[in-house]
Amino acid sequence: MPIQKFGLVADALRSTDDIELTEPIAVSTEDLRRVHTNRYINAIRTGDPRALAEMQKFPWSAELYPSVLLTSGGCLAAARAALKDGVSAALVSGFHHACADHGEGFCTFNGLVITTDALIDAGDVKRVAVLDMDLHYGNGTAQLAVSRPYLLAISIYGNDYWNNVPHRDVATRRHEDGDNHRSYALPAGCDGRSMIRIIDEALPVLCEFHPDLIIYQAGADPYREDPYSPLALELDDLRERDRHIFTFAKENGIPIAWVLAGGYTDDISKVVRVHTNTFEAWRDTFG
Repeated sequence: MPIQKFGLVADALRSTDDIELTEPIAVSTEDLRRVHTNRYINAIRTGDPRALAEMQKFPWSAELYPSVLLTSGGCLAAARAALKDGVSAALVSGFHHACADHGEGFCTFNGLVITTDALIDAGDVKRVAVLDMDLHYGNGTAQLAVSRPYLLAISIYGNDYWNNVPHRDVATRRHEDGDNHRSYALPAGCDGRSMIRIIDEALPVLCEFHPDLIIYQAGADPYREDPYSPLALELDDLRERDRHIFTFAKENGIPIAWVLAGGYTDDISKVVRVHTNTFEAWRDTFG
C-alpha cells in the first residue's frame, strides 16, 4: 500500500468546510492487551524476536510501534466521534489481518477490535458490528470475533486470505462462518449491481445483531484497476457501495465510523479518488 495515500487524502479534505481534521491520541498498552498477547506486543515494540516482529511482511523499525499506536488511536477516536455525532472517519487502515498473537498481510495491531474492546470496556456500547469491504477476506477480525459475542464481523471480499497469503480466486475455499462472523464472496468479474445484491444479503444479518456502532472498512482495492482485484468495479460502483452502506446506517439510526483500507493501483490518484468518493457519499447521504 502506498503509505502516502493517507496524507494525500488529508490534503484533499483540508479545504472543505464540513470536515474537521484532528490528530488522534495513541492507544495505551492496556488497550492493546485486551486484544493482543504480551509477547506479540513486545515484539512490535522492540523488534525481538525479529521473525515475529516482521511476520506482517515488512521490515521492523523503531518507528513502527508509536506509529501503529496512533493508527489504532485514530480508529478509536473516529468511533467515539461517531457515537457522539452519528458519523465520523479515520484516515487510517483497520488492519483486519492482524491476529491475537501475530500480524499478517501488512497488518500489525487490529484497530477494529482494539476499538471495539475499548468501547465495551468503557461501557460506551454493548455491541459493535465491523463491516469489512476491503478486497481481502478479514481473517484476523473473524478469528478475534469468535471469543467476542458482542462483536459481529462481516467480510464482503473479492480475494481470499489464508496463512498470510492472498488468494485471487474466492472459490478456492469456504470459510467456516459462525453466529458472529460471516463471509460473503464477490465472484471474479463481479460488477456494481451484483455487489449491491450481495451487500443486501449481508445487511439484514447486521440489522438483526442490533449494534450500537458500525465500523466500516471502506476498501479501495476492489477497484478493477487494482493489481490484486479480479472484480469489474468502477469508481462510481464503489461510490455507490459507500452511499448504500451510509444510507443503511442512517435509515436504521446506527452510528457509523469508517476507515480507509487497501488500494494498490499504480496511479495513486485513483486510490485517493476512491477514498475521497467515500467522503462524497457521506455528504450525499448525511449532507
